[in-house]
Amino acid sequence: MMPLVIGIDIGTSGARAVAMHPDFSIAARSAVPLDRFGQNPRDPAVWWAAVGAVLTELLSTIDRSTVRAIAVDGTSGTLLPVDGAGRPLAEPLMYNDKVADDAILAVIAREAPAASAAHGATSGLAKALRFQQLPGIAAVLHQADWIAGNLSGRFDVSDENNALKTGYDVEARRWPDWIAATGMRMELLPRVVEPGDVTSALTAAVADLFGLPHDVIVVAGTTDGCASFLATGAATAGDGVTALGSSLTIKILSDRPISAPRYGIYSHRLGNAWLAGGASNSGGKVLAQHFPLARIIELSAAIDPTTETGLDYYPLSTTGERFPIADPTLPPRLVPRPADDADYLKAMFEGIAAIEALGYHRLAELGAPALTSVRSVGGGAANPAWTAIRQRKLGVDFLAALSDEAAAGTARLALIGASKAGLL
Repeated sequence: MMPLVIGIDIGTSGARAVAMHPDFSIAARSAVPLDRFGQNPRDPAVWWAAVGAVLTELLSTIDRSTVRAIAVDGTSGTLLPVDGAGRPLAEPLMYNDKVADDAILAVIAREAPAASAAHGATSGLAKALRFQQLPGIAAVLHQADWIAGNLSGRFDVSDENNALKTGYDVEARRWPDWIAATGMRMELLPRVVEPGDVTSALTAAVADLFGLPHDVIVVAGTTDGCASFLATGAATAGDGVTALGSSLTIKILSDRPISAPRYGIYSHRLGNAWLAGGASNSGGKVLAQHFPLARIIELSAAIDPTTETGLDYYPLSTTGERFPIADPTLPPRLVPRPADDADYLKAMFEGIAAIEALGYHRLAELGAPALTSVRSVGGGAANPAWTAIRQRKLGVDFLAALSDEAAAGTARLALIGASKAGLL
């Protein structure tokens, strides 16, 4: 039987798992919603129950004796404090939670280098500083670290991607000295390894619980965003991935790190390459404010993507933009409105495509390689009229994404780990 690895994605609304062959083909997949296990999506007990359920469902469809490795991704910037046994000591602070402590934010602003991803009220470091005073605390962990710890019994290790917003220096590959100057207790920070490194094996109890071989290894994972990029198959400098969800997010594979905090741009390390990108406030959320999905599909069929409306839109749902223009006062530009709804939708498609093109241009201005190809994920990627408009604006090859599942990207890391361990 061909060996398999498993990638697990724990997101804001559910858990997903993919079983993958060494040739990257997917053998099986499963998904469960978090609300099946409780009404609080930030409860670690709910996370673990969902992971257990999604793993049980996946394993029921494959030969579990062929599983060699498991890796986990989680939401970037989600942290929780744990005791020496890995038990949570407080409710986690999620990726978008803000630390409303002026003293913590001020000390980070003073000590952190300008290019560090640890700046800001939602940073992992701000959350770690908030948690470190809890009685009995032994470590602060990222969401993926804790899930992987439940599999391996190790609650002292993280990966370079999850650790980035907690202040980890991905270029020097260490926790930098300036973090101690913020007052952070350095002993509470996990050891950091590369995504795809082997960290441990399953505990005997977990192996028995899921009916897995006792030599199944646990491999360091990544963030959900990095996992989604890896899933597409993008692998060469200049490869871009655009996510067309409620917001517009772009990432490009670079041969050097790119940092521009004022635009929300920083770089994750992927081996000897870098994943740089930014997120606009434009995207599908703006479209949804004006038309329901069924109407967007109907109107899209009437759009001729080979012509221009001549309208210069900058579609935003509210005032303010972060990337590729950094301006909290930038107003939405959605006038004049044509009488024809199809033309109005087309002009919004054109406006968002122009923002996408400007975003990749901005990254190139900052030192990223020129865009050579684009893979698209998210709901908007399935719209043929929008895709044709984007192709015209970007002027590069549009390639099919191998997958848009974060769990598939994480499974690719599990394959790397299994290969390093000689299990494939």
